[in-house]
Amino acid sequence: MRKLLRVIIAANHIHGRECDSRAGIYIFRMYVIMPPMPYKIKHDFSTIIFDMDGVITNTMPYHFDAWLEIFSRIGIKVNCFDVYKREGQDGLTSVKEILRERKLKCTDAQAKDILSRKERLFKHIVKIKFVKGSRPFIRMLKKRRFLLGLVTGTSRQEMNKILPLSLRSLFDAIVTGDDSIKGKPHPEPFLRALKILGIRPQEALVVENAPFGIEAAKRAGLFCAALETSLPRKYLVGADAVFKSFVALKSAIDFRLNQIKLRGIMIPAQEAARNG
Repeated sequence: MRKLLRVIIAANHIHGRECDSRAGIYIFRMYVIMPPMPYKIKHDFSTIIFDMDGVITNTMPYHFDAWLEIFSRIGIKVNCFDVYKREGQDGLTSVKEILRERKLKCTDAQAKDILSRKERLFKHIVKIKFVKGSRPFIRMLKKRRFLLGLVTGTSRQEMNKILPLSLRSLFDAIVTGDDSIKGKPHPEPFLRALKILGIRPQEALVVENAPFGIEAAKRAGLFCAALETSLPRKYLVGADAVFKSFVALKSAIDFRLNQIKLRGIMIPAQEAARNG
C-alpha cells in the first residue's frame, strides 16, 4: 500500500493530470515490479557540469503551461512529454518539430511568432523555484574546489533573471542558448563548456534531467548522471546513471576532489531499458 501511494505521489509530481496515468504506469513498473539493482562504477572527476531547467531551477512546469496555452490557442494539443523530452532544445526547433509530428507545416515567421508568444507568456507566469537540494549541492562542490559549469538552452538574458548573482558567480563556465549555433541534443554546448574550462571529457560529470541533454552530453564524451525531476527513468535510459534526487546522487557518489567513488545504490539506466 505504501509503495502504491509513492507511485501516485510521484506521478502527480511530474505534472498533474496530463501525466498521471502514463507516468504512474512507468513508475510502478520501475519501482514496484522491478526495484533498483545496485552496481558500482569508479570515476575521477574534477568538474561537475549542470543543466539549469529541471536540475537547478524548477521552472519546467511553467514552460509546459506556456506551451500548452499557446498551442491550444491555435487548435493544437500537446502533453507534458512533448515538452519535457525536448528540454534543452532551442525553442524554434521545438515549435517546428511539434508541428511536423502532427503533419502541420509552418514558415519560419510563423514558428518565430508562436515561440515569441510562448516566451512572453512564460515570463508573465513563471515563479522562480529551485529543485530541492540543488543549491546546497552546488555550494558544497564549490567549497570542495571542483570546477563548475552550467550548460543551458535558455538565453543569457533569461538565465540572468532566473539565477541570482550569488549562484551564477559560483560557475567557472556558463554556456547559454545564445552561445551555440546548435543546441542540445547536439554536443556543441557541452564541447564549448569543456573548452572554456580547459578540461578533457573524462574529467567531468554532467547532471541532466532530459533526453536531449543526456544525448548531447554523451555525444560530447561525458559521463552523465540523470535526475528524475521531470521525467520517469524510462525516458532517461541514455544516461550512465539515474537518481531520484540530489540526496540520492550525493549518497551514491563520494564527492571529494580526485576521490570520486560510487557507493551504495545507484539505479542502472541500461538495466531499466532492458526491462522496460
